[in-house]
Order: sequence, then C-alpha cells, then structure tokens
Amino acid sequence: MTLLTDPRTHEAGTAVAAAAELRSVSLRYGDNQVLDDLNLTVAAGEIVALIGRSGCGKSTTLRVLAGLADDHQGEHRVSGAPAVAFQEPRLFPWRTVAQNVGYGLTRAKVDKETTRQRVSETLEEVGLSDKSGAWPLTLSGGQAQRVSLARALVAEPDLLLLDEPFGALDALTRRSMHELLLKLWDAHRFGILLVTHDVQEAVAIADRVVVLEGGSISHEVIVDIERPRAAGDAELAGKAHELLSILGVDQ
Repeated sequence: MTLLTDPRTHEAGTAVAAAAELRSVSLRYGDNQVLDDLNLTVAAGEIVALIGRSGCGKSTTLRVLAGLADDHQGEHRVSGAPAVAFQEPRLFPWRTVAQNVGYGLTRAKVDKETTRQRVSETLEEVGLSDKSGAWPLTLSGGQAQRVSLARALVAEPDLLLLDEPFGALDALTRRSMHELLLKLWDAHRFGILLVTHDVQEAVAIADRVVVLEGGSISHEVIVDIERPRAAGDAELAGKAHELLSILGVDQ
C-alpha cells in the first residue's frame, strides 16, 4: 500500500496509509472521455466529498475504486475490500433485514456464529436491532438506507464508497443519516469517498471537497471546521459559497 504525508489530519512527517488512490486514471467510452488523467487520494480515516456537474465522472470514479469498472488506464489502489452504498438501498426483498446485512459475509463463507454476531452488532450500531427479522418492503426510506449502510459496514472495511446515498430522502431523515454516518465514522475511522451533487451536504460531512470537471480535478476545498457542524455556521456557509462559485452557480 502506498504511503503519503497528510498534514491536514496528522503531524508533519508522519506516514499515513492511503485508504484509496487513483494515479493518472483515464477512461473513455467511445468518443466520450469520462475520466482524464485523474489523480485522487483518500487518506486513511479521511472523509472526501466528490462534487461536480452531471456527467463529470463522479460515479465513474467511485466505480473504478469499487472494482466495478476495470476498462481504464492508470493505477487504482484500495486498502482491503471497499464497501459501497448507493442512492437506492438495493436490498433483496425476499431476504430479511438480518439476511441482507449478512449476505456478503455468507458469500465469503464466514461461519454462521461470527456472521450472526457481527450482523447483530452492526444493526445495533445503526439503530435497527428491532428490525432484524423485518422484510425490506416494510421499512421506511431512512430505515432501508440504514440497512444498506449496515450491509456495507458489517465486513469492517477500510474504505466506504457512497454514491449519493441520501439523495432520495427527505430533509429531516437526510440530516439524521448524516449524523449516523459521522457517528459510525467516529467509531471506526474508515476512509470515506462521498459522491454528492449537494454542496451543503459536502461541507457538512467532509474534511475535503474535491471538484471534478471534465473527468479530472479542477479545485479542492479543505473544510477544517470542528465537528459537530451547525447548519447556520458562518464559516460553513462561506465554504459552501466558495464551492458554488467554483461550480458557476448563481446565488
């Protein structure tokens, strides 16, 4: 695994393992250059938000790191097996909540008792211990997304890849999910790459916001604001304003 120095979260000169790295990654579909010499690092325990206009390559970047797109040039490295959660929870409707969460462990042939224990612990962490035997179609949107997060985290990954996971939720549920994600991150300190179209969400969650344009990084904004971050915080609003200006959005 490649080592780097990250002055934002570690003392100067300290070697920090990268949770994910892309080096000179390019990907073309026909005449469409989706990624263009992209370089990106997510340090261990760092939260990076990836934003940009539709079609700029955000989801493709995530797919490359997840191993779902291997027709690219350049290098990609991740620590261990990354976990992925999408905007749609993608739960199996014929499996209970517990069976959905433990599905990956079962496929990896983890023994039944270990699987049962880890599923139980993870469901407790996301506040759904009482829903272990429930069917997905009986869940609310927020509950289903919690199950999706639990399924991603039960394998104890070093890297969590999130593709607009809260985009379909109402404002209050979305804020609750932000709080849950940060609680889980604080407990486990996995690296996170969050793909989002929402600038407010990006500055509320991330340590660093990366702007993708034309398949490569055009800007980077460090969000060195102490957590928890209040929605009306002036400094937070300033970071959001800076990013909206970069994106050319009228305010």
